[in-house]
Amino acid sequence: MGGGGERVGIVVISYGSRAAAVIDALSRSENYEVRLYVADKQRNPYNVEHAEKHVVIPDLDVEKICDFIEANKNAIDFGICCPEKPIIAGVRDIVERKTEVAMICPTKRYAIEGSKASQRYLIEECCAEANPRFKVFHRTEYKSVGEARDAVWRFLDEIGNEVAVKPDKPAAGKGVGVWGDHFRSREQLFDHFRSIFESGSDVLIEERLEGEESSFQAFCDGKRVVALPDTRDYKRAFDSDIGPNTGGMGSYKAQEDWLPFLNESDREEEERLVQRIFKELRGSGENDGLRGIPFYVAFMHTGEGAKILEINSRPGDPEIQNVLPVLKNDFVDVCFRMIEGTLERIECVKRATVVTYAVPMDYGDYRVTYSGDRRVDLSGAYALKENYGDNLRIYPGSMELREDGATYALGSRTVCTVGIGETIEEAREISQDGIRHINGALWNRWDIGASHYIERSIRKMKELRG
Repeated sequence: MGGGGERVGIVVISYGSRAAAVIDALSRSENYEVRLYVADKQRNPYNVEHAEKHVVIPDLDVEKICDFIEANKNAIDFGICCPEKPIIAGVRDIVERKTEVAMICPTKRYAIEGSKASQRYLIEECCAEANPRFKVFHRTEYKSVGEARDAVWRFLDEIGNEVAVKPDKPAAGKGVGVWGDHFRSREQLFDHFRSIFESGSDVLIEERLEGEESSFQAFCDGKRVVALPDTRDYKRAFDSDIGPNTGGMGSYKAQEDWLPFLNESDREEEERLVQRIFKELRGSGENDGLRGIPFYVAFMHTGEGAKILEINSRPGDPEIQNVLPVLKNDFVDVCFRMIEGTLERIECVKRATVVTYAVPMDYGDYRVTYSGDRRVDLSGAYALKENYGDNLRIYPGSMELREDGATYALGSRTVCTVGIGETIEEAREISQDGIRHINGALWNRWDIGASHYIERSIRKMKELRG
């Protein structure tokens, strides 16, 4: 594992392909001999292969994670948490208090994705121009569903029907309903509102924004925020952006730090807005509670400038898979700098990357049911590495290694391939070649990073900007 040098023990809290990309980046360290301890949602074959010790915690319960770290703390230098659920549940607070192992993720107080309403109020406070018009419908304010409906109608009379309806609490990217996509009448809109409201969550209604999306991620050491290159994620299940929202079917990044339909000043605007939010949360001096990736921000670039759709407090999945394989810095060094408060610069190799996910037959309503074989064989994709070398990465996600030695697809996104190239098109071809060589009953989108898709985004931004 890793290069020579000092031995370092790292615990990784894992769910999905994002964690495999983190483990890959840590394992590639040239300055340290890396020993990995993985607390995993299932027996992910990649993680099992790379870990010194691997434990399965299906519910990612923070107390069980803490017990695993406690049992191995003499060998562990620091930990990194990839999924949001343990971050929101305060994994860092508990682990640091009980074991004194430093964790790379925000504390519970700064797990900003725990409440979309709180985010809107925070943005209103420090950069109101980046907020869409919105209203929070608190469950406690309405005696009945009828009363809530009257309030919804009044708000729609004010801002129009073209809105997005969101649960206050996180729903893994899938709880959002949008006018024109998920409902086309006020009755259908209210059905969506009601399903969230009756599930026990407050509800946000926001004006629907017209524009092009980008994902912005940044590392933070509590003193400063260091931005990573922008990426573009594909949330909808099927080609041409139709079908239900998913956790993300793939993503791309260009050679530059900004996307092809944006320019350098758009990128600077994103950084400015995030810095203002950071300063608001940091206060004067430094705020160690923000360590990690406290800002994974979904921006919508509109005719009126950049608006913030939402902020997450962890690495994006699939977006971090676009970035970690092309990091110039030793990722273990980056982690130590985040903990020590000495993070200054992050550099990436000037390459484009495309991530494509292959998913089970019954994911995203592709099939209503699938009762066939769920075995997945990645050996054909791994064999391609002889042609592509490090320009192809294969990161298993919702997959498990079973007693029979075979790997099986579970319910969520099974595996992603990352192509790295001089151009987005070249990276896309490598990523798709990897996907085609996976043997199993899986499906995927074929238009991630496609040139016609990017050209459409460029045209749209030109139109919006007049």
